[in-house]
Amino acid sequence: MPKGVPTPVRRSGATVGYRRPVTTPRKPRGPYRKGLERREQILRAALEVFGDHGERGASLKEIADRVGMSQAGVLHYFGSREELLVAALEERDAQSNRATAGITSPGEILATTAAQNADRRGLVDLFVTLSAAASDPTHPAHPFFTRRYDELNRSLTTGLREAQERGETRTDVPPEQLARMLIALSDGLQVQWLLNPDVEMAETIEAFNRMCRRAVGDGKDDGTPANT
Repeated sequence: MPKGVPTPVRRSGATVGYRRPVTTPRKPRGPYRKGLERREQILRAALEVFGDHGERGASLKEIADRVGMSQAGVLHYFGSREELLVAALEERDAQSNRATAGITSPGEILATTAAQNADRRGLVDLFVTLSAAASDPTHPAHPFFTRRYDELNRSLTTGLREAQERGETRTDVPPEQLARMLIALSDGLQVQWLLNPDVEMAETIEAFNRMCRRAVGDGKDDGTPANT
């Protein structure tokens, strides 16, 4: 395992890097199953619309039209447009988890997700816009983002601490601070990329991973990816 900021992490749930028990739920039946299928259909349509237009350009009407429902019918499943926005972000995270299921390093997961986000400008816009609005404690997305960052930070901190104990990453910075640096880097790059598409999100995260690996080596880059 190459040295870096990292640790193998088993992931499940909505956010990359979360440590949650994996369970196999029973398949729902009857009307409840049909309701779930309808909800998933709406979510898929919402992701497409948000992906095409971003948060401001997406309309509830277009989402409803894509699934052959009225706007009121869509809100029957989600309550409000804001709740649909949050559900779309949760589904985006779940898709990212599935796409990176074979990667065990938190840093590599974030770099891979950043590369995928380069093809999903509308969803990046949705994330950035909603996370800023969620700083208001009364905003419907506030609980989602609070939980998301708490869980992600705990997961990364645990992984970084274990990597330090194995001598795989620098020890002159507390793991809690390294975790927040990695999260801040990932989020900040998304804002910069929206303003300037030439910003290289994945490459910059990978550079951070290499920097952390070289801090415990001979100061030279051996060309291998950091196991952050």
